[in-house]
Amino acid sequence: MSYISELNSSGIPLEKYYSTNDDYTGQRTVSDGHEIVEFQAKSLHRIWLNEQTDHFAPHWHSAMEIIVPAENIYTAICNGETTVIGPSEIFIIPPGTIHELIAPSSGRRFVFIMNISSIAKLKGFARIMSIMSQPLLITEETHADIYSDVYTILLQIRNEYFGSGEFSELAIQALLLRLFITLGEKYTQQENVFSGATPTKRKEYVDLFNETLEYIDNHFTEEISLGDIAAKTGFSKFHFSRLFKQYTNYNFSDYLCFRRIKEAETLLARPEVSITDVAISSGFSSISTFNRLFKQQKGCSPSEYRKQNRTPASRTGKAKSG
Repeated sequence: MSYISELNSSGIPLEKYYSTNDDYTGQRTVSDGHEIVEFQAKSLHRIWLNEQTDHFAPHWHSAMEIIVPAENIYTAICNGETTVIGPSEIFIIPPGTIHELIAPSSGRRFVFIMNISSIAKLKGFARIMSIMSQPLLITEETHADIYSDVYTILLQIRNEYFGSGEFSELAIQALLLRLFITLGEKYTQQENVFSGATPTKRKEYVDLFNETLEYIDNHFTEEISLGDIAAKTGFSKFHFSRLFKQYTNYNFSDYLCFRRIKEAETLLARPEVSITDVAISSGFSSISTFNRLFKQQKGCSPSEYRKQNRTPASRTGKAKSG
């Protein structure tokens, strides 16, 4: 399977990939490390066939980014970890993730910048959030069971975007939901999740821990203890901790911190909210704890992260839309 063959067989002329983005400035604009994503009118998304050969210094944005090389490799460095993305491989970068992009001397890749803020509010997305807490590389070798489905969904999203149909925006939202459901089902059906439990018991656990994640999502700004949550599920703290770790790959306290930091990222984009209020509104008991944990997770202080949203300034790596 290859994006190159798809370029020639999708029924969309190559020039359409460029003309669709005529309203774009021609650059991916970055302000002090924060990418200002310029979406098209009436669209929540931006997709383009990118041929940029310059590199992108570390930056972040509030949208999810998906990179699929069509020709040659593409390299991403996320939170200090380097990933080389091969042709037709799929690399998903979660919103708010600081990442650096290194382009080869030649090549093409599709770049999907997807605003998922409305989808993230839907019931059940808390589980997806835990799955997408880190960048994800999907290849035929590593994800043989879902690669074809994910690849096909992205092709359909791309074709809807460049086809400019009357209901393309609705179709893209529906396809994004399919993408997240595919990922969610993949990670809840793994044999190592609740290993040893019967199929009936596994379903019971999945339902219970989905409810638990929903509860945390609705109450993470409050005082929540491991004992309180374990008691709500009917498990001992030890048993709950073991099952929670299996399901989310997080310790309970680490997941609660992760969820609070995600809220802080959103609030830090609002300059009228003080750093202290961001900490309190995100569920942290003290500004010192907030500063320490935020820097531990994001690699910079809350004020540095906020600064990335301020004064517009171009940077050396500017990716052309075509």
